[in-house]
Amino acid sequence: MRLLVVERDETLNNLISKSLNEANYKTDEAFTIKDAKYFLDIRSYNLIIVDANFGNSEVFKFIDHAKNIYPLIKVIVISDDSSLESEIKTLRMGADDYIKKPLNFDLLNTRVDVALRGGRENKIVIKDLVIVKDEEKVIYKGQESYLKGKAFEVFMHLARYPNQVISKEQLLDAIWEEPELVTPNVIEVAINQIRRKVDKVFKIDTIKTIRRRGYKFCYPKE
Repeated sequence: MRLLVVERDETLNNLISKSLNEANYKTDEAFTIKDAKYFLDIRSYNLIIVDANFGNSEVFKFIDHAKNIYPLIKVIVISDDSSLESEIKTLRMGADDYIKKPLNFDLLNTRVDVALRGGRENKIVIKDLVIVKDEEKVIYKGQESYLKGKAFEVFMHLARYPNQVISKEQLLDAIWEEPELVTPNVIEVAINQIRRKVDKVFKIDTIKTIRRRGYKFCYPKE
């Protein structure tokens, strides 16, 4: 899973990222809100950690921007402000968690784990369609089909963000350990496998190609 750390203090940003990397999370570091928005445009993230010191107005607008792009994304705000009033206001404005400084990195990692627990689910159920992670199996109205390897990971990632357009580059960043060493053609191969092993077998449409933009999970139809 990939996380975005938005913190202007370079030392603290590096420490947060190091702690998360040691917990087996992939991270990108942004030092301004502008840079963070750029990262959101080119990569897919499961969670964002953002410092409240950028200012309430700018942070709240950024949270709204992030959740408009990826409705299921989690946002943790870190802050020097220990007041209950600020914590309540931040949560009401869309943040999923609020952690006060100075940071305890064990606590931060735990809160990240808790926030992402849903993203590590073993099973996704969408009406009659069931995607079982551990078995790399797809079930539709009692009928089963198996989708292996990266094709299954692509399918499950798209299913987590229904009706959201996700580019090839975002899929590469989200799933491959070293996306820069992989050509975007592997996504086309994965999509073809999904259509052969899922759509053709069950006679349904699950993945829609959005020309020049990417793909979106479209089951059931909007």
